Amino acid sequence: MLALTELGQRLRQERESKGLSLEDLQKLTKIQKRYLLGIEEGNYEVMPGKFYVRAFIKQYCETIGLDTDAIFEEYKSDIPSTQTEDMPQQLSRVRSRKEIPQHTKGVSKAYDYLPTVLVVAGVVVVGIIIWVIAQNIVSDKNKEQANQEAPNSEVQQSNTQEETNETTAKNDNSKSEDEQNAADKKEKEKEKEKAAKEKAEKEKKDSGKQEYKEVQKTGRSATYALSGTDAFNLEVTSTQADTWLDVKNGKGNAFFSSILKKGETKEFDLTKETEARVNIGYSPGVELKVNGKAVDLPFDSSKQVRQVVTIQYQPAEAQ
Repeated sequence: MLALTELGQRLRQERESKGLSLEDLQKLTKIQKRYLLGIEEGNYEVMPGKFYVRAFIKQYCETIGLDTDAIFEEYKSDIPSTQTEDMPQQLSRVRSRKEIPQHTKGVSKAYDYLPTVLVVAGVVVVGIIIWVIAQNIVSDKNKEQANQEAPNSEVQQSNTQEETNETTAKNDNSKSEDEQNAADKKEKEKEKEKAAKEKAEKEKKDSGKQEYKEVQKTGRSATYALSGTDAFNLEVTSTQADTWLDVKNGKGNAFFSSILKKGETKEFDLTKETEARVNIGYSPGVELKVNGKAVDLPFDSSKQVRQVVTIQYQPAEAQ
């Protein structure tokens, strides 16, 4: 193993302090593990070229939360220089499936299943026709049998009248109990509907008062003010890939500082806080909700991968 450069030592220490392995970092940055190891060891010969060295270091720094410009200035002697200082944000990432046209695949698959669909539809139609014919035959037989048994049914009716009267009396008692139970059940359902309606109206009223507005924006950081509400609940969801998430209050106390898995949602009750700082390592596909209402990220995630959102909260009762 090669001796680590000063830059490599700094990056490795910062990565390990975040609890990230090289495999975790590979998932977040989409950079191959051998290139990440080459950066830490200062072994730039494994890279495709100098142009990629700077690009990969930049992506490494942004993902673990380091200031790229400061790192490049401090360790410029450890980093090879090129004529092109910057590169597109997406150059070091593997094309996601989302970039591949999906509609062409769907159309092709639909044509593959078309013969099967037609055969099944034909079988269903034939089955319906057979069923209709059979029903007509049965109906005709029943009518004929009813005409033959009509005289006998009148005699049987007189014999069973008393039994019917007794059964009716029993059914009346049972019916009254069932009706009462049904009425009670209906009343409970009305009460539940009324309570749900009142709750929805209250939430709608509170939501109408809530105000979430931008205070300032600079670099990759933005500050918002939350007012007009007595609650501060934050939801963070990652829909596309794993991402580093760090949530702290204004005093620097951490509520969460780890990997947020793809498809995972974290909820935070920050009602007692006056400020919250949300540091997102990989913003594409990350969704924020404040008190159940979706809010936009301050920057275009395709241009600014790492984003820091600060929310200043002032309860309605304090205004």
